[in-house]
Amino acid sequence: MNSAQISIQIIVTLVAIACAIPGTFLVLRKMSLISDAISHSILLGIVIGFFIVEDTSSPLLIFLAALTGIVTVILVEFIQKTGLVKEDTAIGLVFPALFSIGVILISKNANDVHLDIDSVMVGDLSLAPFDPLLINCQEGIADSCINLGPKAIWVIGIILLVTLTLLIAFFKELKVSTFDAGLAAALGFSPVIMHYGLMTVSSVTIVGAFDAVGPILVVALMIAPAATAYLFTKDLKRMLLLSCFFGVVASIAGFWLAHILDASISGSMTTVLAILFLLVYEPIITSIIVSSIVGIGMVLYQYYDAAILGGVSFEGYQLGEKLTYIFSKFVFLDYVYILGIAVVMAAFLIYILPKRGLIYGYYKVRQQKTEIMLLVFLLHIRNHAEESERHVKHLNEHINWQRLRSQSIVDLAKKNNMVTVSADNIISLTEKGADFTEKAIDYIITNKDTEIEEMKDDFFLFRG
Repeated sequence: MNSAQISIQIIVTLVAIACAIPGTFLVLRKMSLISDAISHSILLGIVIGFFIVEDTSSPLLIFLAALTGIVTVILVEFIQKTGLVKEDTAIGLVFPALFSIGVILISKNANDVHLDIDSVMVGDLSLAPFDPLLINCQEGIADSCINLGPKAIWVIGIILLVTLTLLIAFFKELKVSTFDAGLAAALGFSPVIMHYGLMTVSSVTIVGAFDAVGPILVVALMIAPAATAYLFTKDLKRMLLLSCFFGVVASIAGFWLAHILDASISGSMTTVLAILFLLVYEPIITSIIVSSIVGIGMVLYQYYDAAILGGVSFEGYQLGEKLTYIFSKFVFLDYVYILGIAVVMAAFLIYILPKRGLIYGYYKVRQQKTEIMLLVFLLHIRNHAEESERHVKHLNEHINWQRLRSQSIVDLAKKNNMVTVSADNIISLTEKGADFTEKAIDYIITNKDTEIEEMKDDFFLFRG
């Protein structure tokens, strides 16, 4: 592994972590598309800054690009608040306009400047190690500069350090304003300041990574790791850590995939991010697909090794004969490799994915079925004042439950302090049970059934 490869992996690691932190809050605030808008509209700020100072390394470019990102957010929110269009439509109106203005300014005022569309839109990480940060350069003296290494490492490193400092300093305020803006305002935290502070950090991060990795990979690293982590956990701290982890793993894996395939580094990283998300989102289907691709790839490799490198002629062979020959060349290590892939996929499905795996899925379905029956039971008790309707034996007759199931539901309600049972087996709601039932009815009436799941966490000490 040469120094350029090491530098690229350091750069993408720093970018992945720097993007994952604001990206987590963007996903939680349902503002994922705004990162795409900012990553394109900042071109206008970069162009204006270049026309002012005519120096692509000037800090003014970063400042104006970040300012353009903030302007993009303000314009999107202004259009959205009119009530005429939704947020996604507002984003689709604003960022193409700002991006197009930047392109027009380049075409009209910088015709002699070569604009590499591929590098602008996709980014070229392979060139990042060869753009060093030079200091103490003496005019007219060759090799007088001190080379501090790739400039991207310093830029992203400083941005990451500032982002981490702000995250630690304002974690509580960000958390409260993200989940409950009203509570944040009541506690004295300004949700507006937190919002625009987050947008500023996002803009600066995107600007810092724009030159090295391009806007497409920036958007992917901001959204995909956070979205993947959100499938694992609802805890903010864990989500932040998992977002950083997934971003780094996908970036490193994507780099080596590009190295093996001799393909675009940014494209390979984005592809790995997509595969990682799909593997978590739909583990069964994706595991089958990945396993099939690995198996077919091994067969094709053996065919390539025999036909191209080994000089074996398969002319006149039937497909079955070709496969028989190829499998006869498999060594013990090949079978160990296939078995290892199968074990990893099985472990991923059953154990590594506690929130999406097969075992958890089976358990979750049973739990939800029991909790739905508990809710039906509580509603029945609430709606009947007659003692005959609230007798334990009546559950078997009126709700048509088996005796064992009825008793288990009653026991679960008692454990959660939802009901009391008198000496003559008459069931009554407790204050907690009545409060839970009232809130559940309100959610059902207002079509907020999904919030009942979150409400259960506040009421249930024991789950079905």
